[in-house]
Amino acid sequence: METSTMVYIAIGLVVIIGSRCCFFYLKDKRSTVAASASGDLQLPDQTNIIHNGYHVRLGHPADFRVAYRFYDQKEGGRKSIPGQGYRSDFWYEFEGPYVTSIFMIWPEFEDPNGELIAETGVPVESSGTARMWVLIPERREFHRERIHVGLKAYFMEGSRKVAECTVIEILGLHSNPTVSSI
Repeated sequence: METSTMVYIAIGLVVIIGSRCCFFYLKDKRSTVAASASGDLQLPDQTNIIHNGYHVRLGHPADFRVAYRFYDQKEGGRKSIPGQGYRSDFWYEFEGPYVTSIFMIWPEFEDPNGELIAETGVPVESSGTARMWVLIPERREFHRERIHVGLKAYFMEGSRKVAECTVIEILGLHSNPTVSSI
């Protein structure tokens, strides 16, 4: 037996069907999410959906760039490499308050030529470069004092490190807004 639910997709929509919960992101689209009797979700095919860059949505450049490498399963990493639109958290070592905090700083992956990868749903390279976006403008001042070229950092899934990063370039970190425009 299979049931379907029509949902309006919005940023951060949580769909609960039975005891299963799925957090996903699509933009400005109607879609069908199906759940089988076993509770497994069948999400719509997300390949060929074009990623609308954060610079368009937020109206400013990325904060900084990193070189990253995803850990393989033997290193405690993911079973599969994510695609564009991946929403990990970010962590780096520093002195001061919040030393155990992880931060809402999201990657936006680049191709080998440094261009933004536009297609979602296709795995990115296991190592490469990404533009990084501080999602909470009010936290940008905190990061301005700590993020610098050469800083070692990690993509995080909960408390688990899934990729290691090195900051390779500061972009708009020191000039991007520190107050939300919403």
